[in-house]
Amino acid sequence: MIAFNHFNFNVLNLEKSLKFYKEALNLSIVKEKEAKDGSFKLVYLGDGVTGFSLELTWLKDRTEPYDLGECEFHLAFHVDNFEELHEKHKEMGVVCFENPGMGIYFIEDPDGYWIEIVPERE
Repeated sequence: MIAFNHFNFNVLNLEKSLKFYKEALNLSIVKEKEAKDGSFKLVYLGDGVTGFSLELTWLKDRTEPYDLGECEFHLAFHVDNFEELHEKHKEMGVVCFENPGMGIYFIEDPDGYWIEIVPERE
């Protein structure tokens, strides 16, 4: 058997990212690991529904933003409260792209990663 485990985003400001993911997507910390020398910290966030997690990696000595290429990769979430979240994300100022024809939109995290919001469809 092969099953998804986690996906990783490297972040510059761990506290800012944790606040964003809690507020925007209600993700909570499920596991943490810190290097003994303090050089890095890994924080895994979960949705409380699936076993899949988002790993946020913070590197102590990193000061420059990460090169995200052309942002052609993204993480996607199914949501059952699409309209409510869309309004919340607009109020937060994090909606970066909308595709009404497909019925989806994207939000951008503090480091520039795009996250697709997809409504539950019957």
